[in-house]
Amino acid sequence: MSQEAERVYTINLGKAWLSPDNQRAKRAINMIKEFAEHHMKTEQIKIDQDLSQQVWKRGIRSPPRKIRVKMAKTEDGYVMVSPYEDETKSKVEEKPKKSEKKAESKEETKSEPVIKETKAEKPESKVVKPETKAEKPQPKKKADTKKKSAAKKSAKKSK
Repeated sequence: MSQEAERVYTINLGKAWLSPDNQRAKRAINMIKEFAEHHMKTEQIKIDQDLSQQVWKRGIRSPPRKIRVKMAKTEDGYVMVSPYEDETKSKVEEKPKKSEKKAESKEETKSEPVIKETKAEKPESKVVKPETKAEKPQPKKKADTKKKSAAKKSAKKSK
């Protein structure tokens, strides 16, 4: 399926918000179809399922205000409207930033000596036991309150 013409548009769906709240998403889909008919000069429009889900994902009452779409005119004579995935963003995400590169190189240099030290310390780390809940000094708090109350009683007696 070769495509003759492919264009990318940002469609403003703000006027869909002027319709009653229980019809907004339907109106947004109709606005997308009208926009495609006007700009691609044909009445045979098909909306991709992903685009429809993108409009309807927040429900019928709150469709998006703007949507970025790719319109492709096919040999069969219809226009396929699908959501636009920005290729430049994916390229930018693949390239790490300079500060990240520096941090990674520092971590690599630091990680090498640490690895050597951990190999030497592994037998010692097995000896250390982790603390459990039973080891926490909860009974001591009760004993402290008893000591305080005994000290108060002795202070009253001395007066």
